[in-house]
Amino acid sequence: MFVSTHLLSDRYFMTIKKEKILATALLFFAEQGYYASSTSKIAKAAGVSEALIFRHFKNKEGLLEAVLQQGEQRIKLLLVDIIAETDPKVRIRKSLEMPFLVAVEDQDFWRLQFKLKWEIQKYNNEKLKPLELSLAKAFEALGYEDPELEAAFILHFLDGISGAILRNTLRNEEEMKRFLLKKYDLL
Repeated sequence: MFVSTHLLSDRYFMTIKKEKILATALLFFAEQGYYASSTSKIAKAAGVSEALIFRHFKNKEGLLEAVLQQGEQRIKLLLVDIIAETDPKVRIRKSLEMPFLVAVEDQDFWRLQFKLKWEIQKYNNEKLKPLELSLAKAFEALGYEDPELEAAFILHFLDGISGAILRNTLRNEEEMKRFLLKKYDLL
């Protein structure tokens, strides 16, 4: 079957443009917030027409959903390593270390999560449920008195630590990480 090279190059450039739109939208949404980020500003910064954004994503909400889906795939990859861990102490340690290990290229996605939580009350609480259940099982295996409450506490604490790291207000990350690991006897 003959496929035009013109057709292949069009698909290739469409994919590149779509990725550029998503990356630019993530940056705008994370820095300026959902409401302050217009599709026209995103299109201009991405070097595409606003019509192309609508063609790919229908509207600004569709664009936000696509950005969130991309990021949530990365979250799943991060969590699967923790949840699959069989040693309860290692599972807890990996969970506690998670916010300190966020790659620079993923920080905008995490900033976006925090912005959405407060700006439009849009936050998928269920995405961390598998981690919470896994932590509860780890605390149960280690004989903690209230494993579910301990797991919930860790997630809330990590939420606060993550926010401080993303705002660059955590004074000494390494010291805090050592404190947490020592607190749970994981050093």
